[in-house]
Amino acid sequence: MQAEIITIGDEILIGQIIDTNSAFISKELNKIGVSVFQITSIQDEKEHILKALKEAEANVDIIIITGGLGPTKDDITKRTLAEYFNDTLVQSDAVLENIKSLWKNYIKQPLTQVNIDQALIPSKSIALMNRLGSAPGMWIERNNKVFISLPGVPLEMKGLITNQVLTKLQDKFDFPFILHKTLLTYGLGESRLAARIENWEDNLPDFIKLAYLPNLGKVRLRLSGKGDSKDVIETEIESQIKKLLPLISDVFVGFEDADSSIEAVIGKQLTRLGKTLATAESCTGGKIAEKITANSGASVYFKGSIVSYATQAKIDVLKVSKAIIDKHSVVSSEVAEAMAQNVKQLFKTDFALATTGNAGPTKGDAYAEVGTVYIAIATKDGVCSEKFSLGNHRKKVINKAVNKAFEMLQKEILKIDKN
Repeated sequence: MQAEIITIGDEILIGQIIDTNSAFISKELNKIGVSVFQITSIQDEKEHILKALKEAEANVDIIIITGGLGPTKDDITKRTLAEYFNDTLVQSDAVLENIKSLWKNYIKQPLTQVNIDQALIPSKSIALMNRLGSAPGMWIERNNKVFISLPGVPLEMKGLITNQVLTKLQDKFDFPFILHKTLLTYGLGESRLAARIENWEDNLPDFIKLAYLPNLGKVRLRLSGKGDSKDVIETEIESQIKKLLPLISDVFVGFEDADSSIEAVIGKQLTRLGKTLATAESCTGGKIAEKITANSGASVYFKGSIVSYATQAKIDVLKVSKAIIDKHSVVSSEVAEAMAQNVKQLFKTDFALATTGNAGPTKGDAYAEVGTVYIAIATKDGVCSEKFSLGNHRKKVINKAVNKAFEMLQKEILKIDKN
């Protein structure tokens, strides 16, 4: 069973907004056994929409459209759908009541005709009630194919997908069972990892596929099983994971669910162990702290951060000795270690991370080459640091440094966890 996602809106094509809707819809469809054949972004233009609908209908079983359902004149999706199906627009009393309820309870302004007109839907469609907005979703069937039109507002689209669309699709079609299991590894490149597990990968059954998902020092290994029997797939994937883990035990940091990340895994480990963390960041500019605090409940284990970007801030705030900076340079293992030790003491934590380096494009106050980064970690047993050469692309240097910092922290946490 295959689907196509069509996003309608000039704002996507000119780069004004990022199409996050397609990513969400793709993930949700995949969970129920639907493969996305194609994602298409098109203009708010009738002929373009008609052409996209015709091509999608020829290729796939399910067509999901987002966007173009607002109250203004440039929102033409409903009228174009009516034309495509040789249909007319009729008022849905249920949708109108929903709109009136929203205006009464939340908008508290007079209901205008353009708002009332949002209750118009193609007569051949089934209205999908949007409890979070005035534009309804629409479900239309033809020749055992399903067309679903949804609002482009992400919150409204997600509500309709989660609460109505997935259930209706599962009621109509028989989908295969799909299971994904993702293992997170750090510190070993994709090619070396592939060489290490080559024999294991060659012996995977046909209904289980392995994907390598590398990104700046980390590689996710995604096992995907697809078939008619849920029990067979779950049992076989668990069996394969048991064979894989001994091969990657030194770089494996945990399983990643749909919304997980290395910083989330670390947060769960710190919480379980009752340990705390602080950071002192220079070249990473607070990105380590940003990633940590993006996870709810981070205040349990994350006590704070000092972004000592300027050299003088390292001296005044973190109390790094000026003599050490003068002797070794602000980008050095000595300064990184002093930053880590001092921020650990300042926040009274079990762990502390510190970064100092040259992200580029110029050297700033340091002598080290662009791309040079020192990362230090302080624990109850002392402090250590590593030097990294991370290239000359500023954003990549920063993001690689963040990932390396998490890798170093993960290794220290695992030392405790194994004892």
